[in-house]
Amino acid sequence: MKKTWLTNYPPGVPADIDATCYSSLVDIFKQSCQKFAPLTAYISMGKSLSYAQLSSQSRNFAAWLQSRGIKPGTRIALMMPNLFQYPVCLFGALQAGCTVVNCNPLYTAHELEHQLNDSEAEVIVIVENFAATLQAALPNLSSLKTIIVTSIGEMLGLKGHFMNFMVRHIKHRVPKWSLPNPVRLISVLNGSGKLPFTPPTLGHNDIAFLQYTGGTTGVAKGAMLSHGNMVANVCQACAWVKPHTAEGKDFIITALPLYHIFALTANCLTFLMLGARNLLILNPRDVPALVREIGQYPFTAITGVNTLFNALLNDENFSNLDFSHLHFTLGGGMAVQRPVAERWKIITGKPLTQAYGLTETSPAVTINPLDLSEFNGSIGLPLPSTELSIRDDNGREMGTGDIGEICIKGPQVMKGYWNNPEETQKIFDPDGFLHTGDMGYVDAEGFVYLVDRKKDLIIVSGFNVYPNEIEEVVASHPDVREVAAIGVDNGAAGEIVKIFVVRKSPSLTEKQLIDFCRQSLTAYKVPKLVEFRDELPKTNVGKILRRALKE
Repeated sequence: MKKTWLTNYPPGVPADIDATCYSSLVDIFKQSCQKFAPLTAYISMGKSLSYAQLSSQSRNFAAWLQSRGIKPGTRIALMMPNLFQYPVCLFGALQAGCTVVNCNPLYTAHELEHQLNDSEAEVIVIVENFAATLQAALPNLSSLKTIIVTSIGEMLGLKGHFMNFMVRHIKHRVPKWSLPNPVRLISVLNGSGKLPFTPPTLGHNDIAFLQYTGGTTGVAKGAMLSHGNMVANVCQACAWVKPHTAEGKDFIITALPLYHIFALTANCLTFLMLGARNLLILNPRDVPALVREIGQYPFTAITGVNTLFNALLNDENFSNLDFSHLHFTLGGGMAVQRPVAERWKIITGKPLTQAYGLTETSPAVTINPLDLSEFNGSIGLPLPSTELSIRDDNGREMGTGDIGEICIKGPQVMKGYWNNPEETQKIFDPDGFLHTGDMGYVDAEGFVYLVDRKKDLIIVSGFNVYPNEIEEVVASHPDVREVAAIGVDNGAAGEIVKIFVVRKSPSLTEKQLIDFCRQSLTAYKVPKLVEFRDELPKTNVGKILRRALKE
């Protein structure tokens, strides 16, 4: 496809990036820690960690791993929420040449067992709150040799002792657990300063992450993201945001978990290169506490998903915050709904910029210009060095404005799925394009529009109905807080549309919603069934799980 989007690139953004200027993520990390040494890298629960401290502590972790005979390429699992321990262990593992396997702390024992066995992880760093899950999975784990345990408050000094007491004995958030020969992370970090460390040689082909897909469409698969993939995506993102940032002066809110690819690349890595301060939010589901915490700081950027922004907007104190320092808001992970984006602009005075990506692309593929004044409904323009093609079911490229599957080629695209050549072959075509499973189109100016997931398509009497379109209409009703649309079997006629709705007002009725939809949707798209719920099932980052509703 002709790169028509280049004519709409913001000033200063190149058509291509050169990722060879960094040999690995470790190269980026070392340069940033040296350049911004005295500045604050992370803030967690009122405590700060400087770039110099991050460098020292992560080096200690790397030296300890090396002293235990752990070789480059060894898989190290990290299972923790947004704490100082995460970046320390992340960059320590990478410096030791290891491959990081990010684990969702909310995994069941079965899910954790699958991921640790599939990745052949030999080491895990886990917060004690979730140690009971590991204990349950342990009898069936074949490769795990070393267990490192940490606590919520372990790197917070005196405040951390109080926090641990509260979490363990007052809130009872640490179930009883028993693991063989666990090592305390704090003893590792404090006792390794004098250990020798010889940095291994790393290149673009070395695997930095086995980043597992969410498993929403089947068994979770490990995307092999190389240092080259990640370096390229960080360089692509930096080229895009740099005109709107100031080195060493930005302050980003990290409410999404760092173990998720969106926050990992956007917040942890990209803003590390920019020398930003990063506010780590431990529990974004506690929205009133989240609002109180971010209200203490002059934040310049925030990333999130539609449900997070919607939750913030529905908090009565959010509108009272000071948004004068806010440069940009970046939404991804799921479609940003226009009603949410428009309310965000009204309350904050700043537009909500939509981007698009997926685990297999490290993740960023497209992003809107950050100088747009209004929400445009697009997922943006392809990033530098990115090729994009819209294909039909037979693999033929579609024309401008035609809906088909979004296919991607670029330096950020994964090497393949770990130990899964069959699934790897399915997702790549002979031209080397990765098939995303997302339906969309490109307009005449090169802006890409996401229509919906191919597998979520609803067929009503032979007509294609996309859930995103239904959800955006329903979400614009003033008494709707959240909505999800699915197709329900209707015999020979195919499917009918059903919506699940969380109400703001209990007086809202099924008839009122259906009548409201008739004003904006053609007859076959109008929901025939409405189910009101107190909440909707979501992934760890807040993406609504349509599959769970369908089941």
